[in-house]
Amino acid sequence: MYTLKLLCLTLLWIAASGSEVVLQADPLVVEIPNGKIQGRDNGQYYSYESIPYAEPPTGALRFEAPQQYSHHWTGLFNATRPPVACLQWNQFETKDNKLMGNEDCLTVSIYKPKKPSGSRFPVVVLLHGGAFMFGGGSVYGQDYIMREGQLLLVKISYRVGPLGFASTGDRDLPGNNGLKDQRLALQWIKKNIAHFGGMPDNIVVIGHSAGGASTHLQLLHEDFGQLAKGAISVSGNALDPWVIHKSGRRRTFELGRIVGCGQTNVSAELKDCLKSKPASEIVSAVRSFLVFSYMPFSAFGPVVEPADAPDAFLTQDPRYVIKSGKFAQVPWAVTYTTEDGGYNAAQLLERNKTTGESWIDLLNDRWFDWAPYMLFYRDSKKTIKDMDDLSFDLRQQYLGDRRFSVESYWDVQRMFTDILFKNSVPSSIDLHRKHGKSPVYSFVYDNPADFGVGHLFSNRTDVNFGTVHGDDFFLIFNPGLFQKYKRPDEEVISKKFIKMLEDFARNDEGTLTFGECIFRNNVNSEEYQVQRISRNACKNEQYAEFP
Repeated sequence: MYTLKLLCLTLLWIAASGSEVVLQADPLVVEIPNGKIQGRDNGQYYSYESIPYAEPPTGALRFEAPQQYSHHWTGLFNATRPPVACLQWNQFETKDNKLMGNEDCLTVSIYKPKKPSGSRFPVVVLLHGGAFMFGGGSVYGQDYIMREGQLLLVKISYRVGPLGFASTGDRDLPGNNGLKDQRLALQWIKKNIAHFGGMPDNIVVIGHSAGGASTHLQLLHEDFGQLAKGAISVSGNALDPWVIHKSGRRRTFELGRIVGCGQTNVSAELKDCLKSKPASEIVSAVRSFLVFSYMPFSAFGPVVEPADAPDAFLTQDPRYVIKSGKFAQVPWAVTYTTEDGGYNAAQLLERNKTTGESWIDLLNDRWFDWAPYMLFYRDSKKTIKDMDDLSFDLRQQYLGDRRFSVESYWDVQRMFTDILFKNSVPSSIDLHRKHGKSPVYSFVYDNPADFGVGHLFSNRTDVNFGTVHGDDFFLIFNPGLFQKYKRPDEEVISKKFIKMLEDFARNDEGTLTFGECIFRNNVNSEEYQVQRISRNACKNEQYAEFP
């Protein structure tokens, strides 16, 4: 009898223990302070998507700094729904109506490799690109990173376009809400990522294009070092001429006029009116700011806020912030591709639907009108003569006496590359190595894709675009559109890039490596130290003057 009772008690204990182990080990149910989350099994990895980090920025919270999400779920939160893009006028939409997304969009999405229970992972946080106007985490696939199985990935959704960056330049509507969204999300990740198996002390932030510039701007907060141990800005940094907007107030009041708020010049009145309008009308007004096609590609973006603005994100030009030395002392890498400007310039090869001519042919008659918009110096010049003089000088420098045409396209693209992406790299390196102490790295990617954004926007495959914007980044985060064109050499590079991220997040020395190549630190170096990554090699290059 005693033996039977003991056997029954033992079986009950095993059953109870077993059920507890199953509950704790279930990788699809994660508990955070807000409650329990139900994830999805995707075969190679688990995902927990569309988790809110802020209250919906709708109604009274539209055009306000994000408010921390405070609700508690009594049941399981459904984290199996893919993230929705923030409401935007999307350049990649081929239809005339480019409106897409949702105003309620402030979420993070987490992707975790399948490993034994208890495994911990270094964390990579993605700030998506899109010129501060469009884009979303779902554009950047996680399959390549998850296939390697060594990193936990987090994608942040943040407000873009006028909903994220409209500004009247005063405390009533200071702007930069998209950047404030990112910052609140980074704080959420730091607090909660351990619940998902992430290592909160091993977080690296990476961004591409506007995401790269965003990463740099986040790093300009001294306490960014408490949120991440390293940062990488790919083909975009805070000193690019399209990043900080000097005409935010004028554009925001013009936005109000377009959607029916009248001619008011009072910021509070404009803000109240814009809050009363349908979000779709506000975002659709973006088309009124485009000169042609999707030019200028960033109609709304970051601004310098007044010092008295509540919850201010940026109250000085980034150059002055860096010169003050009051920025995070964490390792930072800033990069470009040899023909980054192909992203923007390729649109010039697109044919005008009305006339059948390519935009580049029309540029011969419209250069002085369009150039200040395309190359983002319209608001930095005081007079029309100043703009015209610069437009003339640029045309002479890059084309001489030749006309704008398909034959001269390569030099036009070179102009776009230099002005919009490349020239800022040595400028940012100079400032950081003079006023900072943490390592500063740089690489240039020189390996053209068989099909990239240049081909996409021009709708042509007969043009050699070289190594264009995204040719490197899309080997880390795979957009489905380009995935089928991936070559064997790019497979190898993809794995090296992802291993580079893993090692950067894991090591405590702040070193950065790509395959067998160790990046050289620009701090305390009189020469520029640049890693050149090409099809079958990587090489450290040094320059007294940036190439």
